[in-house]
Amino acid sequence: MQNIKMLIKINGLFESNTQWSHIMKIPIFSDERFILYQGDALVCLQTLTDNSVDAVVTDPPYSSGGISLSARQVDPAQKYQQSDTKKTYPPMLGDGKDQRSFLSWAALWMSECWRIAKDGAPILVFTDWRQLPVMSDAMQVSGWFWQGIVCWNKRSARPQLGKFRNQCEYVLFGSKGRFLPSSRICLPGVYDHPVITQHKVHLTSKPVPLLKDLLAIAPEGCTVLDPFIGGGTTAVAALETGRKCIGMELSKEYARLTVERVQGVGRG
Repeated sequence: MQNIKMLIKINGLFESNTQWSHIMKIPIFSDERFILYQGDALVCLQTLTDNSVDAVVTDPPYSSGGISLSARQVDPAQKYQQSDTKKTYPPMLGDGKDQRSFLSWAALWMSECWRIAKDGAPILVFTDWRQLPVMSDAMQVSGWFWQGIVCWNKRSARPQLGKFRNQCEYVLFGSKGRFLPSSRICLPGVYDHPVITQHKVHLTSKPVPLLKDLLAIAPEGCTVLDPFIGGGTTAVAALETGRKCIGMELSKEYARLTVERVQGVGRG
């Protein structure tokens, strides 16, 4: 924790260490399957005890969508949607960091996730091609062993005249120390799931079937942590595969939506 405080001070994310006080966050929703905190991930993560979750699966804000800082700070609704898209979503928060602050921020929350995860636990973190190098750096800086990359072919992407279409996003796979496999299944390195607009509840929603496939890396019946749960897709996938989930979300609107979705998942 002292290293995290120092990194925060160096990078100016807070004015002084006195602001890095341990604030006990109270879940806004809790039952035997799902716990949800509403607030900043770096604060909420402090609430969880060491070595208490079996896996970390998350889709943090990419702070991507352009090469320059000005391009990254454009409204995410303009960055990540086709110009003719009709559907609108609640505002997406925390997506305008420059590269240096993004690296520091990612290392901070992944360090907390490392503390909370059990030995041998997997971590899966979504990213795009622009942020793949810096996200792999952050994963290793925070103590995780980088194990590889999973490719998600989402099939759809903007056409680029004379260039390759960027139709894939990526999932960095790491582990806390030596990875401890939970099964003898050989999982693929590429998943093919289309983005179906009618099923999206968040600007950058991932398909539930994709998350259910990825959760095969985690033990059955385990507890999965997602500090950037967005519209609740990780929670839905966890519950539908017989796992439990702890989620965190900065946006009050998306937190409410997540609770609604989770309450709609049957108890098989």
